[in-house]
Amino acid sequence: MTASRPKVFVNCAISLDGRLAYAGGRRAMLSGPEDLRRVQRLRAASSAILVGAGTVLADDPSLRVHWDLLSEPPGPGPVRIILDSMGRTPEGSRVLDGSQPTLIAVSERCERRFPATAEMLVAGRERVELDRLWSLLAGRGLRSVLVEGGGNVIASVLRSGSFDRVTVYVAPVVIGGRTAPSLALGPETPDQASAVPLRFERAEPLGAGVVLTYGPVHGSVEPGP
Repeated sequence: MTASRPKVFVNCAISLDGRLAYAGGRRAMLSGPEDLRRVQRLRAASSAILVGAGTVLADDPSLRVHWDLLSEPPGPGPVRIILDSMGRTPEGSRVLDGSQPTLIAVSERCERRFPATAEMLVAGRERVELDRLWSLLAGRGLRSVLVEGGGNVIASVLRSGSFDRVTVYVAPVVIGGRTAPSLALGPETPDQASAVPLRFERAEPLGAGVVLTYGPVHGSVEPGP
């Protein structure tokens, strides 16, 4: 952890053509059993897991560690963090079940109030500002954040440059189409100068797919989480 932010690790599973989900954002189970165990190890080693409100709306994830997949006794779960500038997280979402600490990062414009099972964290004026959020999380002693999606959140983190490693499991399937979301969404990239450069580190076969690891162009790939 630096003075300004925790270590930030991005992880996701995509199809061979770079899609996170099926048409219209329908959830796609792209990870095989080997990758599911890899993801649980990442979660277990992380201080926090972060997703956007869109992921909560689409998939209603629990964001917990599935200790049964690791054949380990349950340990303390990571803090769940939801990027939700305007307070869209539904009342009955599993992230609000109180089973582990949950932070809802909102903007000053958010008028929503959440139940006592979650804590609101104001991290920006018009929308959540990542630099502000990282600083607040570092102030709470969170040493590492695992960013799991969706495409808008991943794009924001990568474009901000505030990340230490990107790992992508590439599944042996092609989804195609016009509405299946890709790994990175958000603003269009007009030219090479606006693209996010990455430094290739390694490619590792895993089950039927492959795990690709990249780091930022400036700096080294951090071990862990």
